[in-house]
Amino acid sequence: MAPQQTSQSDVTLNLALAVIESSTAPLLLLKADLTVVSVSRSFCRAFEIEPAYVLNRALSKLGAGEWNLPPLISLLKATASGYAEVEAYEIKLSRAGQKDRQLIVNAQRLDYASIDDVRLLVSVSDVTEARIAEKMKDDMLKEKAVLLQELHHRVANSLQIIASVLMQSARKVQSEETRSHLHDAHKRVMSIAALQQQLAASSSTDVELKPYFTTLCDSIGASMIRDHNKVSLSVAVDDSVTTADISVSLGLVVTELVINALKHAFPNERSGKIQVNYRSHGPNWALSVTDNGVGMHPSSVNAKPGLGTSIVQALSSQLHALVSVSDEGPGTTVAIAHTQIAAVHSDASGHAI
Repeated sequence: MAPQQTSQSDVTLNLALAVIESSTAPLLLLKADLTVVSVSRSFCRAFEIEPAYVLNRALSKLGAGEWNLPPLISLLKATASGYAEVEAYEIKLSRAGQKDRQLIVNAQRLDYASIDDVRLLVSVSDVTEARIAEKMKDDMLKEKAVLLQELHHRVANSLQIIASVLMQSARKVQSEETRSHLHDAHKRVMSIAALQQQLAASSSTDVELKPYFTTLCDSIGASMIRDHNKVSLSVAVDDSVTTADISVSLGLVVTELVINALKHAFPNERSGKIQVNYRSHGPNWALSVTDNGVGMHPSSVNAKPGLGTSIVQALSSQLHALVSVSDEGPGTTVAIAHTQIAAVHSDASGHAI
């Protein structure tokens, strides 16, 4: 009976060794002293080692000695003793006349009935190309960041030049109407410059809307509100975060609505308040700008939309949002709302069907 059990054990062992030898993944079967018991042909091919010079040799003696890596040797011995584990351990394999290779090593202790028969199954994967690709990606991202910063710098300079030209032109023209249009254009350019500066300061592709709107409105207020004791501009925004592209459109909408309120809501040095509100829930969001000024003039209902109104409508259409205007008595609220239903049931102009 005993000889049959021994024979069965030999068959099982030979089968295990055959599996390791034929594995497509580089594998090593080591004794507790890190002597090689079996090796896969793929390991020998990958690391240019003759199979005849592998078996019964110490791991540190393989090849030209490139596997004699003290940290790895210590970890493997500790794993054989049951004191450590080798999982996704990265090493650099250096060999004279060849490029360095980055390898990931995993080792597992195989327990037998006898503690004197400890084996380690070691797998090795080459991640050299992956690491090169990662480095190239990192280098490209760094280069992109530098180019983007340079672009922001040039855009900021260009906006400042445009604003300066508009102000110089406004001082020279004789027509009050033309001067008013130039002043409006100057204010829009300066607001867009503030918006661009805020986005340039953002280090990620996502933008937190609360500080974004706050900075934007502070800039608008600083350039357009003469007496902050009479007219105030406040922001009430939740913790919403959106993409940079959407934040640009939202910022332009806020700029136009706030400028419009400052121009028309408080004539003749009238006091008042303007508040920018934004709330979101999942994919749905609502933006509104409310003032407590003189309200809507009856004649404005059928009036031809001005430049600011046309900009808001166009941007709202891009955002798949609907625009509504309501008389608050006193004051006016312009709301832009995006809902999943509105996004499906709206035409190209942003109006509900």
